[in-house]
Amino acid sequence: MKRISRRDFLKRTAQTAAGVAATITFLPKGLAQGANETIGVAVMGIHGRGMSHINEFIKIKQARVVALVDPDRSLFDSRCKMVEDKQGDRPKCYEDIRDALADKNVDAVSIATPDHWHALGTIWACQAGKDVYVEKPCSWCIREGRKMVEAAEKYKRIVQVGTQSRSNPKVRNAIARLWAGQIGKLYMARGLCYKPRRSIGIKGTAEPPPHLNWNLWLGPAQERPYMPNFVHYNWHWFWDFGTTDLGNQGVHQMDIARWGLRKGLPVKVHCVGGRFGYKDEGETPNTQVATYEYEDGTLLVFEVRGLPTNDEAGAKIGDLFYGAEGWMSSGEGYQPRIGYDGKGKAKSESELKLDPVGGNGDSNHFQNFINCVISRRREDLNADILEGHLSAALCHLGNISYRLGRKLTFDPKTETFPGDDEANKLLTRDYREPFVVPDEV
Repeated sequence: MKRISRRDFLKRTAQTAAGVAATITFLPKGLAQGANETIGVAVMGIHGRGMSHINEFIKIKQARVVALVDPDRSLFDSRCKMVEDKQGDRPKCYEDIRDALADKNVDAVSIATPDHWHALGTIWACQAGKDVYVEKPCSWCIREGRKMVEAAEKYKRIVQVGTQSRSNPKVRNAIARLWAGQIGKLYMARGLCYKPRRSIGIKGTAEPPPHLNWNLWLGPAQERPYMPNFVHYNWHWFWDFGTTDLGNQGVHQMDIARWGLRKGLPVKVHCVGGRFGYKDEGETPNTQVATYEYEDGTLLVFEVRGLPTNDEAGAKIGDLFYGAEGWMSSGEGYQPRIGYDGKGKAKSESELKLDPVGGNGDSNHFQNFINCVISRRREDLNADILEGHLSAALCHLGNISYRLGRKLTFDPKTETFPGDDEANKLLTRDYREPFVVPDEV
């Protein structure tokens, strides 16, 4: 495909934005176009996790994959075949999400891009009157998450975050047991992300491959030379695009820890760590220990270990909760282990009154999203954008403390660091025109 000049690119951006505004004007209030029929889904980002999105929506009777979006054109043929073989028709393909948003057959956008595109893709979709399923972490920085919440509320959109544990019956049961007091009053939770991360090596810079629209891939990030290590996975370990494993795998466990504690954002955070064991092009730490302090003294501690390590009470990727009468450990299978100190036994599960915990929706996270797109009931979402924002913000707070090398004081009401200009600068980023998350969404 012929590359366009910057002048032509900006001109097309303005035209697309005008088309998006027109779409918003003419959409019925509170309804996605065609919501009473089949929901047309555009999947944005179709490499690793995006393939799972495609397969999940294909399985849902009320959904249809009508468009694929990716700046890497080499992926289109194989992904289209996936859809066509199972769905019977071929989806449209777009390099640019703005072109897909102008497609009247698209009712919802499912975003599985690198982290730095999550917020802008979501906000543009909301402005275009589309509902959104966005992968975790929902944002690249704290300000972006708050703007996503504002966009969902302003345009009355259904926005689900891909923290699938919120739909897992075993996790819901574990949380219900904690809330019912099975291990007594909670005073601390620990999230664990002990996931092996090998060296990504040193590959240097190169010319972008001809099938990749490098300008679109960069999006909100500042312009920089293409590196083979960026595409398609190792972008996770570069600050411009990823959020460390704290925000990658760890946000799942962070979300569960915060959920179990019934907390929002803390008043203190301190994170230390480093990139240990090898020297490569990666910028982010492979080892982190973050401590979050809440106003009432409750603690949330998170550990990332990317090198060989032992487990903790049977969990390597999971959570541990500590109460006045015992502890609970849950790994990836989330069949909780309960322990007591022997001085007194807490109530057994059979003795507890377990009130339902979590959303009212289907245990399939994608089905839950589609159900809510049809019903327009945001309250039935298992992982609404506000919950996703708060959990992602915890990860961002840890990364900010790590990058500054010091403990920070945070105001959860304003989502700022009082009197700390250096830290407040890291609440956002310098955006590259025209890929800007605006102050007014």
